[in-house]
Amino acid sequence: MRRLDAAVGSAVFLLAAPGVVAGVIPWLLTDWQSSHPPVVVAVLGGVLVVAGALVVLHAFARFVSEGAGTPAPVAPTQRLVVGGLYRYVRNPMYVAVAGTIIGQALLLGRVSLLGYAAIFYAVVIAFVRGYEEPVLAARYGEEYRAYRRAVPGWWPRLRPWTPGPGRGTPRSNHLRRWQR
Repeated sequence: MRRLDAAVGSAVFLLAAPGVVAGVIPWLLTDWQSSHPPVVVAVLGGVLVVAGALVVLHAFARFVSEGAGTPAPVAPTQRLVVGGLYRYVRNPMYVAVAGTIIGQALLLGRVSLLGYAAIFYAVVIAFVRGYEEPVLAARYGEEYRAYRRAVPGWWPRLRPWTPGPGRGTPRSNHLRRWQR
């Protein structure tokens, strides 16, 4: 897949998936009406929303630049994405979307969004375990299995993972250049 095609496909998927999940649905649930939470809670929520959005954008950019594909299952990457924030956690996009929803709950003071975030997380974990991990293992083999053993799925490592001799596959040297 050409980078331009990957970028366009990723932009469309960004609007269709995270845009709906972290934008449209929270709006439908709250109409962006605030219950006026304490200022410190609202500020923390705002920080989570901004941080979550930045992480999602970073993850989408990695799929285009490193993976030469999109996060959409219909147009997957040509290479396994293991650089950038993916060196710390396998699912930064899902974690960031959940963080964005939680941030909106805090910003607006709306408990209903915390319930929605919990439902979102449960659905995503089921999707990752039942579909995504088996597909990645089949597509990338030992390269993905080594990555999965080294990098946690949901809670970031403190230090970035770097495949080295004996950790990863013969493609590890190829992967190192994508980790910067």
